[in-house]
Amino acid sequence: MRRSKTEPIGKLIREYLRQESLESPLNERRLIDAWPEVLGPNIAAYTKQLFIKNQTLYVHLVSAPLRQELSMGRELLVKALNRHVGAQVITDIIFH
Repeated sequence: MRRSKTEPIGKLIREYLRQESLESPLNERRLIDAWPEVLGPNIAAYTKQLFIKNQTLYVHLVSAPLRQELSMGRELLVKALNRHVGAQVITDIIFH
């Protein structure tokens, strides 16, 4: 017997995560995990700590020149990271 009201499992999981308020923390984790993929292993090697608070990604870099260079392309990085996750997770990045 075929059910008339079937839905894809992915859609059901997304709805469940949204209802249980688990979607945002999951997307934040995915964005932090995407940092080395989006920026590459060389830049990731200079990164010591990443965390998100109030839609702002805080990144601790051990290289001052790299910090300056990434600060200048901050808007592009925000777009690239959000695009990689597929959701609007962050609105800004602060390098320290």
